[in-house]
Amino acid sequence: MRRILKRHEVVADEWRHLGEDATDADALIVPLADLRKEPAVWQARSGRLGLRIAPAESVESLADLLPHVALVAVEFPNVGDGRGFSYGRLLRDRLQFKGELRAVGQGVKQDKIFLLARCGFESFELPPEENADEALKALRRYDVVYQPAEPIEGIRRQRFFA
Repeated sequence: MRRILKRHEVVADEWRHLGEDATDADALIVPLADLRKEPAVWQARSGRLGLRIAPAESVESLADLLPHVALVAVEFPNVGDGRGFSYGRLLRDRLQFKGELRAVGQGVKQDKIFLLARCGFESFELPPEENADEALKALRRYDVVYQPAEPIEGIRRQRFFA
């Protein structure tokens, strides 16, 4: 079973990607293109539904689908592609997505985890060559930030309880 970093801990992934062994009751992540082809079929499943968006797809076009999905997986195909950072902020701020926001792909590296969390991502599916425990340490590396973004517990603790 795949291990992911979720809410500051390393856990077993309860989600399956399209093409992996999954029952109708399993939580399933479907690429946006497949979801658009047959939305009624996917929404009729008994399990939770997630969608995966590629860097070239428009986040604004998801507004009609977001109420029907529990997870949005944003693909980072390589370390140089930063569009997913903007997608995270758009999903959280403009589209008010309250479900799980996950970073996936070869571009999800431990040195980017903290910045991804600041953009609204709460779970990280690391590539096989990345160490989940080291990524967790990277996520906890900083506890003070100056720019407004997603709240970090350490800031409140430092400002109000020091």
